Order: sequence, then structure tokens, then C-alpha cells
Amino acid sequence: MDKIILENMLFYGYHGAMPEENHLGQRFAVSLVIGTYTLPAAQCDDLSKSINYAEVYNSVRGIMEGSPVKLLETLAENIADSVLALGALFVRVTVKKLHPPIPVQMDFAAVEIERSRS
Repeated sequence: MDKIILENMLFYGYHGAMPEENHLGQRFAVSLVIGTYTLPAAQCDDLSKSINYAEVYNSVRGIMEGSPVKLLETLAENIADSVLALGALFVRVTVKKLHPPIPVQMDFAAVEIERSRS
């Protein structure tokens, strides 16, 4: 199986369980590994036979910059559902909250899930 990879797409959103996260917002990074077969598109050099990663980005952007949710898990599931609906055979989603509002120095907190079509 082939893969399309979108790494560290950056967004500003208002997601989180703490009220200040919903009010002030924060930065998030999303990475995707999308399982597909690229040969049909490559053989005829035709984007319509592949997964258009501009469409994937727009779908993820709508989720990340859309209505706030409390959990990274919810964001990851919503993104996985949207990418599978665009034709992926499987998707690995990593959602990172950059600079989480807790009193410790860390690069990020993240959730990673992998889902496939049933």
C-alpha cells in the first residue's frame, strides 16, 4: 500500500478543556499518513485518480479552525472520519497541542490514532 504524508500542518484553534483555551486559543499541528494506491494516478498523471491533498488540508482546516471541542481525541477522530470519506483506505492522524497550558516545559502534548475503512 502506498502513502500520502502531510506533516505538521499548523493551525490556530480554540480547543481545550480549560476555559482560557477556549477564550485565548492556541497553536496546533496535525500530521497525516494516508493509505491509498497511487499507481492509477501515476500511470495517467491524473489527480482525479488520487487523493487530492489540497482537499484533505481544507477538510482538516475546517475541523481545526472550526467549532471548539474539549479533547485532542475528538479532533483526531473527526479528522480521521473526514480523510476516510475522501477515499483513504486508512489514515494515521497525529494532533499536537503546542505549548499546552500546564506548568511544565514540553514541546507538545499529542494524540495519535489510526483508522481504516470498514
